[in-house]
Amino acid sequence: MNRVFLLLAFIGVPLVLIGSSVNWPAIPIFLLSCVSIIALSGFIGRATESLAIVSGPRVGGLLNATFGNAVELIISIFTLKAGLIGIVLASLTGSVLGNLLLVLGFSFFAGGIKFKTQNFSIHDARYNSGLLIFAVIVAFVIPEIFSQKMTLQNTVTLSVGVSIILIALYLSGLFFKLVTHRGVFASSDKLTEEEDEAPEWSKKKSIIVLLLSTVAVAFVSEKLVHTFETLGTMFGWTELFIGVIIVAIVGNAAEHFSAITMAMKNRMDVAVEIAVGSTLQVAMFVAPILVLVSLLMPVTMPLVFTIPELVAMVTATFLVINLCNDGESNWFEGLTLLAAYLIIGIGFYFL
Repeated sequence: MNRVFLLLAFIGVPLVLIGSSVNWPAIPIFLLSCVSIIALSGFIGRATESLAIVSGPRVGGLLNATFGNAVELIISIFTLKAGLIGIVLASLTGSVLGNLLLVLGFSFFAGGIKFKTQNFSIHDARYNSGLLIFAVIVAFVIPEIFSQKMTLQNTVTLSVGVSIILIALYLSGLFFKLVTHRGVFASSDKLTEEEDEAPEWSKKKSIIVLLLSTVAVAFVSEKLVHTFETLGTMFGWTELFIGVIIVAIVGNAAEHFSAITMAMKNRMDVAVEIAVGSTLQVAMFVAPILVLVSLLMPVTMPLVFTIPELVAMVTATFLVINLCNDGESNWFEGLTLLAAYLIIGIGFYFL
């Protein structure tokens, strides 16, 4: 698998460069870009997995989520630059749904096939539950409700205010979890230390691979964005479907790879931290950053989602909280999350 990723990355990226320079059709560029990003995400996942072994599950999960979301952030910035605000908002929705239902669902399912019951930190689960409710239900639903009685300018001002609060709370949460109350979450770190697993790559090599892969993803993402409008016209895909399903799956490839790998190694603390931690980072950091970045763009993006997007995210949030609060998982819970993702995906396709 490692050689396959290496081959795809070294072939895919140059072909994207050649194809875009000689004006290949949109479909080959789209497919090559997706394959290249997924291959590069595999390297990002392997590098952050090595760092997770050295740093512990929470820091490792945070690193994986951060570099995994860097892919989506880069894609979204280029999409914003192209003026496709609907796709950006839809991709944020898709990222939340993809991480909570698809990534976590596959992790529970794959790990549950190998191990009858798997355990993860109940302290992390309860902490994540509170932030999920705040980020998805409070911070995303409130702007939509108030925007119904506001002008566009006031809606943008509200979105900027909410974004600043979200970023401040997210950074405060990291300080709480990693510094002031680190001991409360220390049990999972001790379990990881007892496993004494050797990292695949050294710390220096992992950081170099992360940086190079992220730069390559930035290049390929720009080419990918230029294919969206053409593909939408050719296949009848709406901006909502492209953002929720296509962009989200490609952008979250690193989390998919890493979380499932960790689950199959029975390291559920890391798997859950990647999936849920990535969701929180998207909702409380990536989305607000994109709102603030859009102030520098020709078109400003308010933090206002459609009703179907909000209903889907709220439903996914409550389902995950209900399944995770006991600190245990099995294959059937994973299948339940995957079934929910399929139902929502079908809905967005026909919307």
